[in-house]
Amino acid sequence: MSTGELLSIEPLELKFPFELKKQISCSLQLSNKTDSYVAFKVKTTNPKKYCVRPNTGIVLPRSSCDVIVTMQAQKEAPSDMQCKDKFLLQSVKTNDGATPKDITPEVFNKDAGHVVEECKLRVVYVSPPQPPSPVPEGSEEGSSPRASVTENGNLNGSEFSNAAKGLSEQIEVPKRSAEERALIVKLAEEKLNALQTNKRLRQELELIRNQGGKSHGGVSIIVVIIIGLIGLLLGYLMKKS
Repeated sequence: MSTGELLSIEPLELKFPFELKKQISCSLQLSNKTDSYVAFKVKTTNPKKYCVRPNTGIVLPRSSCDVIVTMQAQKEAPSDMQCKDKFLLQSVKTNDGATPKDITPEVFNKDAGHVVEECKLRVVYVSPPQPPSPVPEGSEEGSSPRASVTENGNLNGSEFSNAAKGLSEQIEVPKRSAEERALIVKLAEEKLNALQTNKRLRQELELIRNQGGKSHGGVSIIVVIIIGLIGLLLGYLMKKS
């Protein structure tokens, strides 16, 4: 910051984040430290390269004014990123109530007895700000490992194993459920077949009874045994289902 008697100027270096084929701007803040009207004028050693708005003006007592300096788009970058361009800011007290229209070259004429303060400003090229990296860096020593992703979108290391394990577990659940459903269907079919067999045997038994037979006692024992076996089979199937 300049500490002249009339104006405080900040900054004293015009820093431009240099980029090819792009207009770049920076600002100056002029603060009037007096109770008088102060006129200012901005000059540069390379007027075709820079645009200053406003390049002349009035700073009211105890107030501030912003000046925007714009560097035109450049087609080539200097080899050493050094800039020799300079600016000169002149300031002088003027009449109360003065306006920018009242500012003439004569106002800053030292030979006419005017007390003109001058402040030189230099131009500095700086590197443009870099966008943040989308890929987080590796975890520090002693901390838990972070999930990381490669440029082609695949998981790295243990993260890939954990993801594959979780996916396989998710697939196993519906697989086991399908097996269980198939087993239940199979048991239901066997149960139905057993019931149909039981019904058919009962019908055959009734037919034998109606016809009568010489071995009446032997037939009764066989029928009892068959019915008992069918009952055991039905109980076993119902227990499993």
